[in-house]
Amino acid sequence: MSRFDGRVVVVTGGGAGIGRTYARRFAAEGAAVVIADLDEGAATKVVDELAADGGRGLAHAMDVTDIDAAAAMVERAIAELGGVDVLVNNAGIHLDHAQLPFTLDAVPKWRAVLDVNVIGALICAAACRPAMAARGGGAIVNMSSMAAYVGAGAYGASKLALNSLTVSLAADFAADGIRVNGIAPGLVDSEAAVEWWTDPARAGMEGIDQMLIGQQMIKRQGTMHDLADMCLFLCSDGASFVTGQTILVDGGFTKKPY
Repeated sequence: MSRFDGRVVVVTGGGAGIGRTYARRFAAEGAAVVIADLDEGAATKVVDELAADGGRGLAHAMDVTDIDAAAAMVERAIAELGGVDVLVNNAGIHLDHAQLPFTLDAVPKWRAVLDVNVIGALICAAACRPAMAARGGGAIVNMSSMAAYVGAGAYGASKLALNSLTVSLAADFAADGIRVNGIAPGLVDSEAAVEWWTDPARAGMEGIDQMLIGQQMIKRQGTMHDLADMCLFLCSDGASFVTGQTILVDGGFTKKPY
């Protein structure tokens, strides 16, 4: 038996990058996977990939900040796949917003980052809760970042807020048998991260990946599968006594003594 046979997993932002990796890994272990993504074409492509490998999936176009869209996604998951057991809050506004200026003109962009990265996670968790409770419980993983611990403007602030939300959700959802944890990645080989640190438009950023690796305890590039290993563990029965935690998966970067 695979760890997720008979379970239904929702992955927001599952159309590419880390979300796609999560979706494929959950499907490989028996789950039916809902790919919830702004880009319906990308979500459909991932579902086709799952089907080609013998898995099952459902593509749903949605904005995580849209309450009605989140409710509709859960309704489809119940109607077409039988329910919801796991939610991975992976959708987010990424690293470009680490460098937003601290000015009044930038406030709308700050609000957008917080709306997607924090309120979006809350909306999806609240939407999935009744469906999870109806099946006896479940697991939620929120995607944080090591940026929450080192300071990174709007992006880091949103991820630090998400860490706090993870604890609060864990305490509240425990009554329904739902565990809530987070993952805070360091430098990994996701498409978005690689694009960020190799973009020639960012003067002075050349070699940032090697600089960060040099400051890690583990001297190698992290991978999306490093994150997937942790995510699947946190959502499995093997982590049945773990909740309210945000686990750093960063090669020891933020804990290295200097």
